[in-house]
Amino acid sequence: MQKILVANRGEIAIRVMRSAREMGIKTVAVYSAADRTAPHVRYADEAVFIGEAPANQSYLVGEKIIDACRQTGAEGIHPGYGFLSENAAFAQMVREAGLILIGPSPEAMEIMGNKLSAKAAALKYNIPMVPGTEEAITDVAEAKTRAIEVGFPILIKAAAGGGGKGMRIVDAPADFEEQMQLAVSEATSAFGDGSVFIERYVSSPRHIEIQVLGDTHGNIVHLFERDCSVQRRHQKVVEEAPSSVLTPAIRAEMGRCAVDVARSVNYTGAGTVEFIMDDDLNFYFLEMNTRLQVEHPVTELITGLDLVKEQIKVARGEALSFKQDELSITGHAMELRVYAEDPANNFLPDIGTLQTYKAPQGPGVRVDDGFEQGMEVPIYYDPMIAKLITYGSDRAEAIERMIRAIDEYQITGITTTLGFGKFVMQHEAFRSGKFDTHFVKKYFTPEKLVERNDDEELIAAVVMEKLLAAKPILTATLNQQKVASGWVRNRREYL
Repeated sequence: MQKILVANRGEIAIRVMRSAREMGIKTVAVYSAADRTAPHVRYADEAVFIGEAPANQSYLVGEKIIDACRQTGAEGIHPGYGFLSENAAFAQMVREAGLILIGPSPEAMEIMGNKLSAKAAALKYNIPMVPGTEEAITDVAEAKTRAIEVGFPILIKAAAGGGGKGMRIVDAPADFEEQMQLAVSEATSAFGDGSVFIERYVSSPRHIEIQVLGDTHGNIVHLFERDCSVQRRHQKVVEEAPSSVLTPAIRAEMGRCAVDVARSVNYTGAGTVEFIMDDDLNFYFLEMNTRLQVEHPVTELITGLDLVKEQIKVARGEALSFKQDELSITGHAMELRVYAEDPANNFLPDIGTLQTYKAPQGPGVRVDDGFEQGMEVPIYYDPMIAKLITYGSDRAEAIERMIRAIDEYQITGITTTLGFGKFVMQHEAFRSGKFDTHFVKKYFTPEKLVERNDDEELIAAVVMEKLLAAKPILTATLNQQKVASGWVRNRREYL
């Protein structure tokens, strides 16, 4: 491949293009009406307009992506994550167009894209499973009977999707009918498929996932684990590698299981096998994500590998250049997803203009972003602004570097999860490693936030905003000055 099209936007598009450029590969960006001047459009060698701002008129239209390849002569497509990255129909469309998808086969996507068929494939290799049903259930009475057999509390889950949609925790039989109807309705709305299944609910779970990499020659390895237990609405906010709780023996066994799951579908490229772990460090298979994960940078930092380059090499037909016993963990990495969200308001998305935007720098700090100062955060897409990643010789150093980087990150005009990230890093439960996926529910409430009412800081914030609004020419000058960290509009300190 001499030219690839990146069928995505924002930080992941730029991240893929950087690796491609280092490999001497030309890149093509696609963009919607909302992204005409976006950094990823300017970074690419070529760019093709694909439609109006809503994703279903642009980034989700496979025919437009294929047509953009034909216009530019791109031989391969990297889908990033989200949008069409796990769409088996799109993968088949790419194959039929004679193009190369930098990702797994349509068949692997199809099997792993449904939690029930994924469980069936994994069971062939005796992978540990959470007790529950192995097939979709639509009859409420039958489902309730099965739930009683499994034992409450139970979890009703959508078979066709993720992200917490179509998922309901049920503590007692009396609540089952209502919760199942809600789960089916939400699954139908979100995925066009209302099929659900039942699992025993693990009350204090850790979310541990294993990065895998496979080539077209039958070689599959794992690149160790990531702990993604700090979540809101069943979606990740903080990730780290390696996990603070895994023993070498458990790590090796989880890695073996992840490789077997990938082998069950002849997996090629980068993928992630997700597990849930209980208080006794028993782990159970959840699902497989057939794409590059948002949190892949922490794995890159502890292994020294560039996962995008490895994806491209596999897509070219190259064999993996390393074996499992040649891989090892060095140091520790943390990632905070910097969302345009208000943690004090149930993490609801915020909209507005990035009046100030300056990313941190220095030893052990990496920022993957796709925004610049003065840009608006579009309402049409995921509200993630950037990924802030830190690396240290050990977990303590990675945490302290994250705190320092958060303090140096300057964003005004919108509310973000930066302050929440600092709250996590400073909390004893996180620092001790004794936390689970209920971290937010257990420890974080809006009452943890205290508005700073220092008159001088408020005056300074107002003056700065008025100067920036009235005198755009001053923006560059002001940004060169070190603005005190307290001069942030509506700043919140997290205790």
